[in-house]
Amino acid sequence: MTLETDLAERLHDHVAGLRRYALVLTRNRDLAEDLVQECLTKAIAAADTWKPGTDLRVWLFRILHNTHVSEQRKRHVRRTAALTPADEAVESDPTARVELQQVLDALDQLPEAQRRPIVMVAVEGMSYAEAAKALDVPLGTFYSRLGRGREALRRIMDGTERPRLRLVV
Repeated sequence: MTLETDLAERLHDHVAGLRRYALVLTRNRDLAEDLVQECLTKAIAAADTWKPGTDLRVWLFRILHNTHVSEQRKRHVRRTAALTPADEAVESDPTARVELQQVLDALDQLPEAQRRPIVMVAVEGMSYAEAAKALDVPLGTFYSRLGRGREALRRIMDGTERPRLRLVV
């Protein structure tokens, strides 16, 4: 029996508990179901990171919780960057509205480590030092992530971003 097969068989034992926890987190049955599905998808994709003999329930609940937190962060970014009626420049220019939506969609494609520095600086208005401290990373690491994130964002917006391929041996 392979690790993936063992994991897939044992997942069924924890689905009810995951659903209950997801419902508590989201307070919405449909969102809870989506969250559980995302959690199970991630768990299966990361089956090689689960160590047999460790508590599968704890591992799954950690995935569910982290997925929920990531989704909350994405929603927060979208709300923060959402247009307000007072923003007449964007309201009166449909092109600007479309461009803003494209930037938000492109931001969603970035890895969390690259997206967070961009959002903290561009949306929250933090200085580089403040943002690095908030992320609990050295300033040099922050600069590196910010630079890579900006470059990836440019490539996505220009349409030159290529899908990342994984070498399987």
